[in-house]
Amino acid sequence: MHNFVVFTAVLLSFGLSANAQDNQFITVIRSETLEETARKAEREKIIDITVKHVVDGDSHVGIGVLHRPIMKSDGPVTAILHHNQTEVYRIMAGAGTLAISSSMTDITPLDPEGFTVKNLTGPSDFGKIVDVKQSQSVKKGDIVIIPAGIAHGFSEITEAIDYMVVRIDPDKHVTLK
Repeated sequence: MHNFVVFTAVLLSFGLSANAQDNQFITVIRSETLEETARKAEREKIIDITVKHVVDGDSHVGIGVLHRPIMKSDGPVTAILHHNQTEVYRIMAGAGTLAISSSMTDITPLDPEGFTVKNLTGPSDFGKIVDVKQSQSVKKGDIVIIPAGIAHGFSEITEAIDYMVVRIDPDKHVTLK
């Protein structure tokens, strides 16, 4: 219950408001929807599925579900860095170790016209974290906030992990779903 209260406070701190496009006051995404989306991701081997995007005043806010299988990195951590989006993770199942850094090597910008940029993350780069600044184990129930501009990736996943992601898109790069 404590994690839910913290998570709700995080969402409210971003000022979730009316979705003028749908003429609603709030958007409710049922836990069943998140669970079904996680199972679909696992079944179809899709890492990241958008559940919903809403307009929030001057920003877009997206909700997605990610599924990652068990893995261990024996070298640099494969990572992503979002230029403008802050992400908030809520671990739904599983466990792993998340590594972060302010820099990456072997940087490859994501295609600005590609599916990932337009529908999930906004402008982002892939690369490798060689110099891990922080490493944190995460498990079911944990909430993680990753500010824009921070490289992040899992150095290991000890139990297949499902997590909901809230993406705050202040520049409205991501298409509404």
